[in-house]
Amino acid sequence: MNQRSLRVLASIGLAVGGALGIAGTFAPTDSLRGLAWGVDGASLVMASALLVLIQLREGRDLAAAGFLVFAVGQGLVVSGAPMTLATSVPSFGSGAALWAVALLLISASDAFPIVVRLLGLAASVLFAIVAIQIFAGAQIPPTASPLPFFAYPVFVATMIGWTWTLLRAKT
Repeated sequence: MNQRSLRVLASIGLAVGGALGIAGTFAPTDSLRGLAWGVDGASLVMASALLVLIQLREGRDLAAAGFLVFAVGQGLVVSGAPMTLATSVPSFGSGAALWAVALLLISASDAFPIVVRLLGLAASVLFAIVAIQIFAGAQIPPTASPLPFFAYPVFVATMIGWTWTLLRAKT
């Protein structure tokens, strides 16, 4: 598969993941939330795997490592999709910690424009706060407000920036 096709497929995964992640947050039932978050998670793991390849081929090892960590973190988060919000807290906390690390690695690389990197850094800090609170014993479900609820729009804006950058690349 050529580089352009990988970029388009990764962009589709990011778009589906971002849209269904937000939609799942507002789903009226647990089953619809679980379905939305299950497809969201699978789409983001697929996109992350492709982004590892893309970044490695372009010699951006730090970004590639970030997307690898992101895939692992997303795998933890998606494992909680069919659970109740309360029972998903441990897997969500672990996934949020890995999201924070992944976003930090990706943002530290020069793979994306500075605005996108700053959004990623902000999302990293927000998810790190959530993960630390959960690891310290707080029972923070994935839909709690203010965090992580207000971290998601920053996260999705970061993914939109990744998608925009991928689709406008010449190769």
